[in-house]
Amino acid sequence: MLKLVTNLILFFATTVAFSQTKISGKVVNEKGNPIIGANVYLEGTYDGASSGADGVFSFETIEEGSQTLIVSALSYETHYEMGEVSYFKNRSIKMREAINELTGVTLTAGTFKAGDNSKVAVLKPLDVVTTAGALGDFVAALQTLPGTSTVSEDGRLFVRGGAAGETQVFIDGLRVFQPFNATANNIPTRGRFSPFLFKGITFSTGGYSAEYGQALSSVLLLNTEDMPKQEKTDISLMSVGGGLGHTEIWGNQSLSFNTSYINLAPYQSIIPNNQGARWNKPYESIAGEAVFRSKAEKSMFKLYTGFNHSNLDIEQEDVNYENYVPFQLKNNNLYVNASYKHFLENEWTLTSGASISSDKNKIGILTDKIDTEETASHLKVKVKKSFSSRFQLHFGAEHFSTDYEDTFTEENGTTFTSGLKENLSGVFSESDIFFSNKLAMKVGVRGEYSKTLKDFTFSPRISLAYKSSEKGQFSLAYGDFYQNPQTNFLKFDNTLKSEKTAHYIFNYQYLNDGKTFRAEAYYKEYKNLVKYDTDMPVFNSEFNNLGSGYASGVDVFWRDNKSIKNLDYWVSYSYLNTERNYLNFKEKATPNFAPTHNFSLVTKYWVEDWRSQIGASYTYGSGRPYDNPNSSNFLAEKTKSYNNLSVNWAYLISPQKILYLSVNNALGFNNVSGYQYANTPDVNGTFNRRSIRPTADTFFFVGFFWTISKDKNSNQLDNL
Repeated sequence: MLKLVTNLILFFATTVAFSQTKISGKVVNEKGNPIIGANVYLEGTYDGASSGADGVFSFETIEEGSQTLIVSALSYETHYEMGEVSYFKNRSIKMREAINELTGVTLTAGTFKAGDNSKVAVLKPLDVVTTAGALGDFVAALQTLPGTSTVSEDGRLFVRGGAAGETQVFIDGLRVFQPFNATANNIPTRGRFSPFLFKGITFSTGGYSAEYGQALSSVLLLNTEDMPKQEKTDISLMSVGGGLGHTEIWGNQSLSFNTSYINLAPYQSIIPNNQGARWNKPYESIAGEAVFRSKAEKSMFKLYTGFNHSNLDIEQEDVNYENYVPFQLKNNNLYVNASYKHFLENEWTLTSGASISSDKNKIGILTDKIDTEETASHLKVKVKKSFSSRFQLHFGAEHFSTDYEDTFTEENGTTFTSGLKENLSGVFSESDIFFSNKLAMKVGVRGEYSKTLKDFTFSPRISLAYKSSEKGQFSLAYGDFYQNPQTNFLKFDNTLKSEKTAHYIFNYQYLNDGKTFRAEAYYKEYKNLVKYDTDMPVFNSEFNNLGSGYASGVDVFWRDNKSIKNLDYWVSYSYLNTERNYLNFKEKATPNFAPTHNFSLVTKYWVEDWRSQIGASYTYGSGRPYDNPNSSNFLAEKTKSYNNLSVNWAYLISPQKILYLSVNNALGFNNVSGYQYANTPDVNGTFNRRSIRPTADTFFFVGFFWTISKDKNSNQLDNL
């Protein structure tokens, strides 16, 4: 009996041994180098092994038939193979490097990103508030970045040789049609938005995504906060007015709002203007913004609204008039923006939204009156699919509608009315492709059709990024960009076509522990620019699309907040070479908004003993071209260079109370923006002129900011 049992045991052991299959092979990376410690196993079993120092593995299994072999290793994509067990012998398994979102390559050509959640943060929204001379204005702070030109009498963004109208602004992906406050001629404007409602900024100086159109030079993308961290109230008392903000949270819903009242009359009664202007009623405005958010498990809804009412009454010097020229302005602006994002199954995301704006102006010049009204809207839907960490696709469609009308009324009651109704539709598709952690590509196309122009445009765009080292990378970008001619052209001639630029960009970026270095070279080619044959566009002007031009240059940026304790600073330099033949230009020349050299230095230093942050910013711009009718050469002379040294001081009275002082152009540089020449020569045949200068050389600002919150620690300058 014992012998029988022994024989049976030996029989079954032998059978099992003979039925086992050996699985073996070698695990290597894409370069053929062995991968140590890779886990290799059959799915659903305990059969497996790890690769050795040479990448070789082997193990035995009693499994039969079709099986799945799984190979996993840190920093590599999991590898799957299916087949008969006998197939898994002496396998050579090549594994692909996994894409690391934190340390992998990013697509950066032409784009500055900002915000606490941004992988490549250059500026944060709070930098806007703490930059000397910016006075809380997005645009003024962005003008310290390379690629922008300081046009002090205007205040809008001029990017890489492009006019101000070539930059568009979007909030949560939806167009803002009048992003700047209305103002008088040669009085700089400001952006309408408060930086405290936004979590981040993307400022594209060129080569931007196919998702955005109708901008020849650049786009500025503002993204509102998803969900605030806590309830709080912000109170501001300023030398030019006051403000109140509050955030309320209930469950997964929240509401944030802020209001402000600005009145320059008290300030200017103490420090009057002295540069060719007399205020009858200094600038006054009341404004407000609000963001409502509702967050569900797989969706987010946001509703943003902003309003602004402003008015002013000024008399300005004019070389063609003996007396000052009166100018009155009343502006009412309302903007509403709603967006919805839903996260679907299988890595699909649906985003939709709509924005609508109303802008009305009542203008008085001498004895004439001009009333303007524009209503515009933007509808958009976008779908995104993440197929893997290596490939993402998004595509969508949008529609823009604009209804503009103006009425010119002479002193005798005679009226002239003109207007424009435009409907423009666009579609776009774009994909992000990550070949590895060192190489990535974004490729997209955009198509637009204008009902007014009866014109279809097709815009291919592509960018490529290569990570040359752990801290550095190179990027290339190319794209075509179209924009409809300005309203004040189309209202007289709707047979014009879209204006066009092509962007070519080469970029290098280095990031290392609080240090950022960027260098970027670019070339822009302009085609189909609008030209006309009169001093200004009027009903009997002859318009065409025969204008052209180019812009080329180099931008350099350096920021360091680690090398010196408590010191944060950045340096920007831009070289610009540009010429155009457009509008009523006689020949190709450099426009008067395009200085060759721009330089900015911004510093912020925390003094612990004083509980203060002291900041200073210096801006330099080389002379800008102007046309002298006493000379036969067109736009051949230049103004003197622009200089501005601004300082600020933020004193932390307590964790939630801040006293803030700033002085813009503290040294009182006598900057000249250009010259206005007489329409006709004097008896000696000379065209007289006057210089265009700021209404005041220096501006002082004092503010007290108080935050009330549960943690008793947050304040309106959180980085202090």
